[in-house]
Amino acid sequence: MKFCQSCGMPLSNEVLGTNADGSKSDEYCIYCYKDGAFTGNFTMEEMAEYCSMFVEEYNKNTGKNLTCCEYKQELLKFYPTLKRWNLPADAIPHADHPMKQVFIDEVNALGIPELHVSNLYILQGAFINQSYQINGNEVKLLDDNASYWGNQIQKKDGRCYGIACCEHYILVSEYGKDGTDAELIILKKR
Repeated sequence: MKFCQSCGMPLSNEVLGTNADGSKSDEYCIYCYKDGAFTGNFTMEEMAEYCSMFVEEYNKNTGKNLTCCEYKQELLKFYPTLKRWNLPADAIPHADHPMKQVFIDEVNALGIPELHVSNLYILQGAFINQSYQINGNEVKLLDDNASYWGNQIQKKDGRCYGIACCEHYILVSEYGKDGTDAELIILKKR
């Protein structure tokens, strides 16, 4: 099995990143690598911190029962074996898209309690597209095939805010463990 040489997730055709010429990358996933550049300017520690949020998915697929902290430590042992973390800093192509900071500022300006965003990541629509009950109908608002700038922010009560931004709108939702009981907080046209 091949693993993303940035975050370590297993690679399949559905999650391959893209090179500058639009071809599929055989080394990196879509979450880490798009259009020939890394989607975020992370240190190895920051990447492990971000990926540790997905410990439940890891536990489900491996039969382990790690905490976020334990999973982060496992990642920090594994990452030095991956290509990205062995490249010289000046050889790493970063995609610090100018819209990233615009989206961060717009989300923070919404004034939603306990929601402060300091970073956004490229996320695939299929990965974050949740169902909401709207006027008695179950509705999904994102395009499974599109990429969004997004993040997950945990609240004090254990629930999470989910953020998805694109050139047309900003979506903020709130949900419980594993995305249960998703509620639409705001869908703002840009």
